[in-house]
Amino acid sequence: MSSSKEERIVPEVLDKENYVDWSVRVHTYLLAKDLWDIVESNDEPPKPADHGNVDENSDRVGAEYRAWRKKNAAALHAIQICCGPDAFSVIRDITSAKIAWETLASKFKPQLLRAKTMVSSESPRSEVTISSDDFNLNEPFYNAVWSGDWQATNEFIARNPDVVRARITYSGRTALHVAAINGHMSIVETLVDKMSEEDLEIKDINGFTALAIAATYNASIKIAECMVRKNTKILTIHVTDMLPAALAFRYGHMKMGRYLYTVTPLDNLVLPQNGIDGATLICNAIYMQSFDVAWELLKHCPRLAVTPDRFGRPPIYALANLPSAFLSGSRLRFWQKWIYDCIYIDPACAINDICIELNNIRLLTYNMSIIRSPEKDSHHKFWSFRGLALKFLKMLGIKFLYDMKLVHVQTFQLLHQMCAMTRSLDEIQMEACFVYGALFRAVDRGNVEFIISLLKANQELVETCDELWRNIFMRAILYRQANVFNLIHRLDSKLAAATAVDRHGNNMLHMAGMLAPYPQLNQISGAALQMQRELQWFKEVESIVPPWTIEHTNSSILTPAQVFTRDHKNLRTEGEKWMKGTATSCTVVGALIVTIMFAAAFTVPGGNNQDTGVPIFLNKELFMVFIISDTISLFSSTTSVLMFLGILTSRYAEEDFLKSLPKKMMIGLSTLFFSIATMMIAFCATLLIVLRDKYSWIFFPVISLASIPVTLFAMMQFPLLVEIFFSTYGAGIFDRNVQIWN
Repeated sequence: MSSSKEERIVPEVLDKENYVDWSVRVHTYLLAKDLWDIVESNDEPPKPADHGNVDENSDRVGAEYRAWRKKNAAALHAIQICCGPDAFSVIRDITSAKIAWETLASKFKPQLLRAKTMVSSESPRSEVTISSDDFNLNEPFYNAVWSGDWQATNEFIARNPDVVRARITYSGRTALHVAAINGHMSIVETLVDKMSEEDLEIKDINGFTALAIAATYNASIKIAECMVRKNTKILTIHVTDMLPAALAFRYGHMKMGRYLYTVTPLDNLVLPQNGIDGATLICNAIYMQSFDVAWELLKHCPRLAVTPDRFGRPPIYALANLPSAFLSGSRLRFWQKWIYDCIYIDPACAINDICIELNNIRLLTYNMSIIRSPEKDSHHKFWSFRGLALKFLKMLGIKFLYDMKLVHVQTFQLLHQMCAMTRSLDEIQMEACFVYGALFRAVDRGNVEFIISLLKANQELVETCDELWRNIFMRAILYRQANVFNLIHRLDSKLAAATAVDRHGNNMLHMAGMLAPYPQLNQISGAALQMQRELQWFKEVESIVPPWTIEHTNSSILTPAQVFTRDHKNLRTEGEKWMKGTATSCTVVGALIVTIMFAAAFTVPGGNNQDTGVPIFLNKELFMVFIISDTISLFSSTTSVLMFLGILTSRYAEEDFLKSLPKKMMIGLSTLFFSIATMMIAFCATLLIVLRDKYSWIFFPVISLASIPVTLFAMMQFPLLVEIFFSTYGAGIFDRNVQIWN
């Protein structure tokens, strides 16, 4: 239940999270309305008068009761309209404002952590009682730790050694938690030195150990190292169902995650009973693009590729959900693509050397000796050369291309390893391990490299359908993933895929007739070009499906063309508005130029000879520049006006957005640009003719100023012109010669 605008007392109605602020505002309102005494009073409310005994006293009692009832109703109404649905249901049947207020307080008011018991099967301190007195007693100690006052902290510990394991916050955190949050390394070292190994396993009320706090807040590896040296068991304590290493990746701390992974015992990640922990770590590492960790862990236990994590999704699904880790998900300019193709990275070195580094850290952690092998030496030489190459690339400002390609190479190595694992799975296992789900997720996201690798490993997956009986190409059309749809041209089962029908009777052409998802539409500028792209999709799919599908009706008795018209009705209207708006604006500009340049042709610079009518400066070379530029400007502006008028008077049928309207817009914009440019040339030529003899110094300033409007128009409209040209006459997004099995 919420209040209206006239009755609004609080900005947000009462819920489980905002009682403190809510109660302050309602209390202030009741005070202002002189209603708080009804809620605050401890006296019994007056009783209604006895109507059988009419006297002066009964009249007074009745008046008191009516006054109380009115104020009580006003206060209760104010409280009710400030309650959300859950809160109102608690007091729906209560008629006393005082009781309603007290009921809401008991239900929603946050309670101090008095006598709060925490139970943990992993910590010897399984029961912890927290009281407000403890917090008041330890408040100076908390302030010293929070502010990083090492001397004051030591003094408190010296007076009370047990304070190092005391819970000094209402969230049940110890001094080590607080110091880890703020990154006070010296205090952390002091506390760890004074604490026992079991003390480092203490959790706050949210289940976070001090190591988990360090892994998620400031991500200080030195702080983590200090704790791990004291007690390695804290590496295997779950926090929100994750190990600290996975938690660090989850919170976006790649370096901390890599460190914690190297010191976490492998048995806690790769043994069958710990598979969910290993899978969770791999998934989080993949999302952080730490593919070296994922690859190295999969090398120890390939089965983890299809083992569900704590969220029920395996690492192969996580990789399918990350198209940005592949080349198809990266947008590069043509020169960047050329440099990218020229960069060579040895796939073996891209992964193996980093994994050797991870193993070396792990060996050092357990104080084991490291023997340099010839393979290590060769890798060392490679990385020395790579260091020089990276410095050179950084000088050129293109190091990001090298880093991008390194990620792509690492991802491919990881992908091949995962796909190889799926070869041994049968249909039931693939369903249980979300291999099918990963395939369809990759289709939806346009992760074509993932799809190709998975189809190479299991070619029968091309026949897989989702719960709506849609194959991967039908979904690619539905989600407008052209790079995935193009794969159909390289399959022997192309005809079978093109004739598929889903549960609702839709064929491929119906999929093309449905409106594209907004993320795909928003990648295209303007509703008109969006409509054009949708038509291109429909025409492309129409060219590969059998003839019977064109008139085939779905369960709604609609043909593909009818589905297209229904779903694109609003987009067509928006495209018409966009076209007309652009054409109207440009028509005004073009008509103005036509008027100016037509008048300029008959008022030539310097005027005409009164006897012969011949222009005075007819023999000057610059006069011919003026005449030619004026003529070109007049003709091109007239052409642009006619093109824009053609747009304004178009019928705006669906087919018009494919070629007709874009062509008119291109001609109109290009001729308008030429008319503006030649108009400026005519203007400059006129000034030079008139002022050249005495004021030649004005030539360069005039030219510079005249170039401003031309440049502005080019900057604003040229990108649109280029986009329309390539969208209409370019190579397009469809490629029938794509190679996938090389």
